[in-house]
Amino acid sequence: MRELAFRLLNVFAIEGRPFSGNALCVFEDGDGLSTDQLQALALQLNLAETTFLLPAGAPHVDARVRIFTPTIEMPFAGHPTLGTAFVVRERRGGGDRVVLAMRAGDVEVTADGDLFTLRAARPARARPATASRAEIASMVGLDEAALAGDPLWVDTGVEQLIVPVATADDVRRALPVPARLDRFGFCEAAGESMAYVVARTAEDAAEARFFSCARGAVVEDAATGSACATLGGWLVATGASRSAAIRVRQGDAVGRPSLLRLEVSEAGEVRVGGLVVPVGRGTLAMRLD
Repeated sequence: MRELAFRLLNVFAIEGRPFSGNALCVFEDGDGLSTDQLQALALQLNLAETTFLLPAGAPHVDARVRIFTPTIEMPFAGHPTLGTAFVVRERRGGGDRVVLAMRAGDVEVTADGDLFTLRAARPARARPATASRAEIASMVGLDEAALAGDPLWVDTGVEQLIVPVATADDVRRALPVPARLDRFGFCEAAGESMAYVVARTAEDAAEARFFSCARGAVVEDAATGSACATLGGWLVATGASRSAAIRVRQGDAVGRPSLLRLEVSEAGEVRVGGLVVPVGRGTLAMRLD
């Protein structure tokens, strides 16, 4: 029998709003567990993502981290990065900078109180979508006229499909078709199908929803920091903004209102931040053999 300590946190929370943000579980010690065991534990928790802290392995890194959804391992993800950095900082007794080693590379996180901000794991890379605009619009249940720009696959740590639409109403009306999402939104590198539907609602504001497929069904995420980072990459790749500070609203459709802060510098550096709120802790006791 092994006892595994864990923390529960809400990431990209809205101040003063309980049960806002995206829920995360952080296991404090995943050392010695196999990939199959880590994946099984993530499925046991059944949250959007679960992370596992491992020995740093290098002097410039505070911890090594593995990130799992209930079905796959992720090379990088936003809300797990920020929530895990919160736990690492607390365990070491403070500080305003944490460096986490992930499959996508080392990710730097800075902290200002409980507001944590990550720098994207990689410079933005973009490629055109292979599906047509009409096919992508139909994939998310919209008319082609709703698109406000060219959908692109963008990678700032994990590759994702950005689907820009004209208005917040278009975002709210999105209704993905599972078979089409699996066909037109599949990313071989990530091993999953997804779409990030987003609209600029003001110069400094946007509304977004993130959809993925799991076991043939569409799943909607409450707050997707990695996709927010790829939105920054989309802005860089399209020239839509060389410098931006955008507050992205997400999660209302699933009852978890969330607020993400996106910053894109003149040089194209992408940062994503949000409020991290601890909500619980405990111990899981299981036979893992």
